Amino acid sequence: MAHLFEPFKLREVTFRNRIAMSPMCQYSSTNGFANDWHLVHLASRAVGGAGLIITEAAAVEPRGRITPQDLGIWSDDHIEYLAKIVGLIHNFGAVAGIQLAHAGRKASTAKPSRGGKVLDESQEGWRPIVSSSAIAFSKDSPIPEALSLAGIQQVIQAFVEATQRSLQAGFKVIEIHAAHGYLLHQFLSPLVNQRQDNYGGSFENRTRLLREVVTAVREVWPQTHPLFVRISATDWIDKGWDIEQSVILSRELKSLGVDLIDCSSGAIIPGINIPVKPGYQTQFAQRIRQDSDIATGAVGLITSPEQADKIIRNGVADIVLLGRELLRNPYWPHVAAKQLGYEKHWPVQYDRAWL
Repeated sequence: MAHLFEPFKLREVTFRNRIAMSPMCQYSSTNGFANDWHLVHLASRAVGGAGLIITEAAAVEPRGRITPQDLGIWSDDHIEYLAKIVGLIHNFGAVAGIQLAHAGRKASTAKPSRGGKVLDESQEGWRPIVSSSAIAFSKDSPIPEALSLAGIQQVIQAFVEATQRSLQAGFKVIEIHAAHGYLLHQFLSPLVNQRQDNYGGSFENRTRLLREVVTAVREVWPQTHPLFVRISATDWIDKGWDIEQSVILSRELKSLGVDLIDCSSGAIIPGINIPVKPGYQTQFAQRIRQDSDIATGAVGLITSPEQADKIIRNGVADIVLLGRELLRNPYWPHVAAKQLGYEKHWPVQYDRAWL
């Protein structure tokens, strides 16, 4: 029976434990560049003992940022500092991963500390923003341009080039962001996708862009390196994307070379009542793991060592992804190892007397 501190291997990459840092936007970049903030933020969680450190969403093109302060990987100039961060993460025993993303119609907004409102071009924002269909996210949001077929190919190529840069920077895991109401999710969900061409309507058509992105990325990402996809397993509303579609999609993604599904939920449209409670999304990780025969990651209000260990021991998921808890305590894995009695499984070589 696996447990939280048992190593986990995908392809030729071994994670020292089943604890991953979930991607969390830091809103600390200028023109997409990583800086000393990102170095300290990410490397400290590697020192803290997590097995996998995933960067915040890195935009594959400038118009794909959520805010002007988002991390980016649309330029070769972004590689150098990211490589420095990756080197530190690996030196401290963790595996470095990067989440590749495009915000679609949820782009060009202020960061949360500045209210999160839509920004126009006079406020560091940009136009156009794009989506699957010309439907605004909210009453206060601009109407996006529906991507043309040529525009879709441009997005796919942007993911490919971002993958190549990620490889040059030394990352060993890529996660494609297809959740939380961002561009790829905007194609998946019938609540947003009202296209009449081969990218809209049926399940096959709505999933086409994600499958094409995955196929293109897998072609340039080494076969030795794992590929993750984060999905919103449900939109939490009738006639939206749901767990049944997620199970089918996950099977198809596995056949295309995806190794793990990071199971989140929601955020396609505002105002949805989501029954948030500790571990409320773990049901999706368990269902997809069982019915799609693919490794999964559980995320969402996972806070205690006992809770996280139980998720792994009960076969609910293969890894747990911690967000806010690792923001509050970068050394949570050390504390968990002692609390659960797993010190003998702890591979860190430096003095742990402070525990």
